[in-house]
Amino acid sequence: MQVVDLDRDTIKRGLAEGSLLVIDVREPHEYNAGHIPGAVSHPLSGFDPDAVAALVAEDGRQPVFSCASGVRSVHALMAAQQAGLDITRHYKGGFKDWYGAGETIA
Repeated sequence: MQVVDLDRDTIKRGLAEGSLLVIDVREPHEYNAGHIPGAVSHPLSGFDPDAVAALVAEDGRQPVFSCASGVRSVHALMAAQQAGLDITRHYKGGFKDWYGAGETIA
């Protein structure tokens, strides 16, 4: 499995440039309580590789999985790659890193 860890600065830059699509794999109640602005919700508990593939194809930006701390995002990467999707990036610090640094949340 190929995993590319992205840090907060890379996520911020990618969102500002419009080059990254942050896919938040936390549960809906976690996402609704606060998330990275621009992130889309796709909970790991109901992970559907076909839906992710369609989202990525429609959006066109580079996908990056994100969760609370970087564990579930790696599980999402494994599931995506096992399904044949070419997704390698995840936000290693996740939402806890983002929020803990005082970044804006939605």
